[in-house]
Amino acid sequence: MIDEQALDWVIRTRDSDFADWGGFTAWLEAAPEHVAAYDKLASADADLPEILPPERSLPVPANDPGAPLWKRWRWAGAGVIAAALVGIVSLGTLERADPYSVSTGAGERREIALQDGTKIALNGNSTLRLDHANPRFAALDKGEAIFTVTHDEKDPFRVTVGGVVLEDAGTIFNVTRDGGVMRVGVAEGAVIYNPENEAIALPAGASLRMTEGRKAVVVGQIAPEAVTGWQAGRLTYSNVSLTEVAGDLSRNLGVAVRTDTKAAASRFTGTILLDRDAEHLLAGTAPLMGVEAVRQDGGWLLKGTDATRD
Repeated sequence: MIDEQALDWVIRTRDSDFADWGGFTAWLEAAPEHVAAYDKLASADADLPEILPPERSLPVPANDPGAPLWKRWRWAGAGVIAAALVGIVSLGTLERADPYSVSTGAGERREIALQDGTKIALNGNSTLRLDHANPRFAALDKGEAIFTVTHDEKDPFRVTVGGVVLEDAGTIFNVTRDGGVMRVGVAEGAVIYNPENEAIALPAGASLRMTEGRKAVVVGQIAPEAVTGWQAGRLTYSNVSLTEVAGDLSRNLGVAVRTDTKAAASRFTGTILLDRDAEHLLAGTAPLMGVEAVRQDGGWLLKGTDATRD
């Protein structure tokens, strides 16, 4: 029963028109078994032939290195095509050399399984570079990704972000690169920031923030469960700028969210439960941030008011 529900959620959340993020979050939080079942099916690309009958699935052309192995689920007789497991990319079965990129559009997500068992969850509006010749390497050019790394002390996994190197030490960590700012949060294990230079160790519960072009970094704390919160439809903040919040909302909602000068100067502490209906989410969230959400140029502007908190 739980597996059937989990499969239903996997199929539904891959749909670009999916909007019931509140219901999905409630189902995940109802029991630990729900999370385990969903994660298992969401990453089980090796078992896709059993989950998706061959006659109902469409293989992706072999010459597309950034595409998922299975694009769609065709519901028999219904004529409805749902985006089923659209975000799963099995790199172990692709035999292409040379570096290549995997990208997502705003509001789109992908899951990538590497040959060594490492998994990468790529958030919306993100670009990741990988290399079949070096499976222990990844480069985040923009956006956000969660790395669940299979640790190998003799061959550590490394993520480059601009001129920065992040090295795993048996790790689950999140990396964001947006607007010239890099953020790292560690949920499990440890990450070494620039191991050949500063060699700053970040254990579970640690965060790091770095502005490109500056040498100084800011190390802080973050709740481990908040590191991967966007996967479960939850964004948690502690005294961060609304510009940062707006960038996160843009990636997750699939629409542009910006701040005016006054709003950009304010900060926010709290948790935002994601809702794919941007208008509904911002209507409830903007007042809590002390701003007004105004529809503008195909997106939204967070506009500072007299009540905007500094």
